[in-house]
Amino acid sequence: MAAGYRRWGRTATLVAAVVALGASGVSAAAASEPQLMAANGVYAWGVTNAILRTPKTVASGVSSVSAGGLVALALKDGAVIAWGDNNFGETEVPADLASGTSQIAAGWTHGLGLKGGKVYAWGNDWYGQTDLPSTVSSGVTAISTSSVHSLALLQNGQVVSWGSRSDVPDFAQSGVNAISAGGDHNLVLKNGSVLAWGNNTYGQATVPAEAQSGVTAISTGFEHSLALKNGGVLAWGRDNVGQTDVPAAATSGVVAIDAGWNHNFAFKADGTVVGWGNNTYGQATVPRPPICGPVVSGSAGDEFSLVVTDRSIPCH
Repeated sequence: MAAGYRRWGRTATLVAAVVALGASGVSAAAASEPQLMAANGVYAWGVTNAILRTPKTVASGVSSVSAGGLVALALKDGAVIAWGDNNFGETEVPADLASGTSQIAAGWTHGLGLKGGKVYAWGNDWYGQTDLPSTVSSGVTAISTSSVHSLALLQNGQVVSWGSRSDVPDFAQSGVNAISAGGDHNLVLKNGSVLAWGNNTYGQATVPAEAQSGVTAISTGFEHSLALKNGGVLAWGRDNVGQTDVPAAATSGVVAIDAGWNHNFAFKADGTVVGWGNNTYGQATVPRPPICGPVVSGSAGDEFSLVVTDRSIPCH
């Protein structure tokens, strides 16, 4: 969930159309997109709120996005851009992140940025999710956050956790390759095996046997989990809105995954995108007609979704 910095090969082309940013800075219908030639622009769709009012600064040049609960983040030329709700200062990005930022992660109403191995945090701090431990001031290689807690991965493979859940089991003290923070549970990837801890009310922290070897990517939802193995998606945990019912189209040819709060995306090598799970606001239905250009980044949030596509390639 909200790990930010989820990125895949430029061969993946999103077969969809969503809300796009016009030159005036006002959202415009994607049906008129062929005339837009800006590279790496952000598209948003789902619940109708401030998230869909994307700032004109994300119309081009964006390299990655992270969808949270009430806030969205984009990374552009090393600068973090935030928009959405600002009741807790979650769109007030620290000045230090105006350049040189390498990763972003959006929580419910807070954000994280990684710059030069140091983690920055801002926004809601009710559960200490922006109270950074001293261990994340240097040597950090990856970040991930959820609604009220966060994870960081250090150069030595050790995981650090803070916020509402600060415990880290022995198996995550070294050798970890990837991290993902869920609602109240966590996943780590270690030598191709998924390991988990935290709340297990719906089995979200009970890793199935097939995810204990050969896994190449992980992503956590609020109360469910995803893994990518041999080009197919594995899912477990809560299934009240179909979030673990992996469609047949996501069982092969997948190159990247992203779990939102209760909906998911699988990005395929053949250029298609598969969505499933909660679809109350259409957040799991990638709209049509097709977006032009390869997908650079994408992220599933609470009730909305974001993608970045290279619109410098003309539509046909």
